[in-house]
Order: sequence, then structure tokens, then C-alpha cells
Amino acid sequence: MPIEGRLMGMLTIDIANCLSSRVGSHGLPDDTIRPDSPNGARASDLTRKLASTRGTGWERWRELPFNPLRTDHAKPILQWVKANKDRFDTMIVLGIGGSALGNIALQSALNPHTWNLMPKGKRNGPRMFVVDNVDPVYLGSVLQLVLDEDPTLERTLFNVVSKSGETAETAAQFMTIRQLLIDRLGENKHAEHIVAITDPASGTMRSICDAAGYTTFPVPDGVGGRFSVLSPVGLFSAAMCGIDIDALLDGAAEMDARCSHESMDKNPAAQLATVLVELGAKGKVNHVMMPYANQLYLMADWFRQLWAESLGKQHSADGKRDDVFAGFTPIKALGTTDQHSQVQLYREGPNDKVFGFLEVDAFTDGHGNPLEDLNVPKGLGVDALSYLEGASFHHLLNVEKRATEFAFIESQRPNFTIRFPKTDARHIGEFIALWEIVTSYAALMLGIDAYDQPAVETGKLATFGLMGREGYEEWKERVEAALGNAAHAHAS
Repeated sequence: MPIEGRLMGMLTIDIANCLSSRVGSHGLPDDTIRPDSPNGARASDLTRKLASTRGTGWERWRELPFNPLRTDHAKPILQWVKANKDRFDTMIVLGIGGSALGNIALQSALNPHTWNLMPKGKRNGPRMFVVDNVDPVYLGSVLQLVLDEDPTLERTLFNVVSKSGETAETAAQFMTIRQLLIDRLGENKHAEHIVAITDPASGTMRSICDAAGYTTFPVPDGVGGRFSVLSPVGLFSAAMCGIDIDALLDGAAEMDARCSHESMDKNPAAQLATVLVELGAKGKVNHVMMPYANQLYLMADWFRQLWAESLGKQHSADGKRDDVFAGFTPIKALGTTDQHSQVQLYREGPNDKVFGFLEVDAFTDGHGNPLEDLNVPKGLGVDALSYLEGASFHHLLNVEKRATEFAFIESQRPNFTIRFPKTDARHIGEFIALWEIVTSYAALMLGIDAYDQPAVETGKLATFGLMGREGYEEWKERVEAALGNAAHAHAS
């Protein structure tokens, strides 16, 4: 089986630099992902297992690109957006973690970096700010900017994303903007400026929305936050900002079909999961995603949550072991920027990493329209710089990637490349589905549950206790007993 790039729909993946023929003992045997190998047999078994459980429990996310969920979600969103988008100059998304990272990544990948600075007539939608923290300076500065331009908030929409409504950060944000809207617009009119993505049937936020008459779209049952970007959680803000959500879902559906093949040589998710898990067993437990494209940089933030929260587990899925301590540490870097800040460590530091390059063949505006490349002018007349004259920036960027790839091979650092034919919604949809399915394979290979996050819950419960929430007094006592006055200590 050839080890060069393998066709994955319109994306291609090249894992040759993860094999021992390229990186020596730090790589995997060249037959690692052959369909007739032990890994190939395991992958086929896992593919059948995933086929038997897809669409059930916490694996309902696999069905998001397909009907009936696709139509149930996309159709009402597109109808609402068409009827209301022109009413708003600014949209502020309130959410955290999976309720924010996907929204940010889609906007960065598929709209200009200067979207919020562009005149309204040149944008196909409102400015978008995603406030994903309770830092008062951060939230306060965004609100002040909006209020300076729109004191009555008549032209501002708030999109609150929370399944339960009880996540402390998002709840605090929501309570603040709700009162602000009531103060500026009145009790009756403020509801026109809130769209909530929440549980369709129950929960604190659902009760608030029903009582106030807010427009809502569902966080579907069985879809955890980090797997929710292709649900209304991510689709609503994308549609408001002119992103083709049908193309996103088309790409995801196409990738899903390829990742359903039982034969490993036709299943890119099984291949990539096998390579990463097997390299992890060799001590490569840090996984660096390094896009050579600013458009794709924040996709690495989305990937980090998906990879870390899904795979970082102490307990086995069957509950029989509490000493698994599985998982890999996801790290983001940006080419070429981080060639000048991190590659020294990556080449000469601990050989405990796998590097995933993202490369783009053709940059577009996110909607498939080619972007005009920049070229270095000629005529400076400096011999040392003559090699740059007339070169395109895109060519320079991809040459830099190839040079870094070579440098990593020279240092026996395993790496792979995912190549985008172009930056548009369809290929971003493919990329999202690929990594979600890779994650499901990797969890099965590691013997852990991809969908729980018990370690995150501890911090939430402790926050409730420290903030004085009734019923959580024990948690405050536990925190105080463990930390004492350490938080107030000063270095001498």
C-alpha cells in the first residue's frame, strides 16, 4: 500500500513522515496501516462497532449532517436569518468551551479577518463578537464599543448558547445583557434581541426562554458541546454571518461516508487515529496542530478542546480501572510565525510530539471565490534578497512549510500533513467531521469514554460552592480545607 497522500474526499492526508522509513525508530513500521495488518483488523472491528452505536446515546452527533436532523436544524435557522439578519449591525455570542470555540473557528476560517472592521455594505451579515470568558475588562470593552455606537441596542443581537443555562460563566453574561436590554429597550421589547441555543424541552434556560418569549434553537439531545459545532450551536452564528451552512454539512456528510468504510485503506479517520494512538504508545503524547494559514489557526483551538476533553481520562470505559490516565496534550502553533518561537524546542527538545501540518492549495474568501495573491515587488537591487523578487506570498508560505517538514524529518520528529484544496465551507465541514470521527476511534483504541468530562465537573461544583450557591456549601468547605489561605499568600 503506498504511503504517500491518501484521498479523503477533497482533503488529502500524508502520513509518510510518521513512518520509520522517514523518521527511523521514532516512527511506526511502514505496514502499520495496511488493511491486512493487525491494526487493519482492529480498525475494521471498531468501524463495525461505531456503525452499530451511531446515532444513539452521546453519538447522535454523527447524524447532524443527515436528515432528519439536518433539515430540522438548518431550515428554521435559514428562515429566521433571512427574515431578521438585516435588522442587526452587531451580534454578540455568549458561551464558553464547545458553545464558543466552534463559532469562533468557523468565523475565522470562512470570513475575512477584518470582518468586524469592514463597512456594513461590504459584509454579508453583522459584526460578530464571541465573548467566551467572564474577564470584566473583556466583556466590558465589547459592551462599551457597542453602546457607544448603538446606545439603545436597537441594532444589536445577543446569541446565548447554553444547554442548561446553569454554566456559571454564560449565566453571568446572560443575566448582565438581559438587564442591559431591559434597561435600554423595556421589558416587552428586549426579547426581540435575544436568540438562545438551549435544551429543546427542559432546564433553567428553557424555562427562562419560554417565560420571556425568546427565539430558540435546540442543542440536540445526545450532542455534547465539543461535538456540537455542526448543530444550531455553530450553525446559527455562521448563517448570520453569511457562511454557507449547507456546504458545511455537505462536506461533513461526504467525510462521514468515507470514514464508514471497514477497510482501513479507504477510511481516513481509522488511519489517522491508528497512527496517533500507536505513536502515543511510543511516547509521542503531545500533538501539535500547525496550520500554515491564519484562516485555519483557530480551528486548532476547536481541535484542542475536542482532543483534550474527549481523550484525557483516568477511568476506563468499562469502569474496571481508575489508573488509565489516557490522553494526549493538544498544542497549537502557526506557520510561519512559530517557526521563530517554537521550532527550536520542537527539533532539539524532547522527542515526545507528533506534528500535524495544515496546508492550503488555494486561498479563498471562505465562499469559494479565489483571493488575489500578493507578490513581492522587483527592483530593490539587493543581491541577498533577489531570490524573493516576484515570488508570491502563498508560494513562500508553502515553501516554508515544506522546509519545516524537512527539518523535522532531519530531527526524526514524526509529522503528517492534511491538505486543503481550498478554504471554503465544504472543506471545513470535511475537516470537522474527520477529527470528530478520529476522536471516536481513538477513544475506543484507548479503552475510554470519549463523551464524559468528570474532571471538568469538579471545578464547576467548586465554583458553585465558592459563589454561595445553595446546596453546594460542602464544596466551599472542601476548597477552604484544601487551599486554606494559600491564595492570599505573598512572596517574601
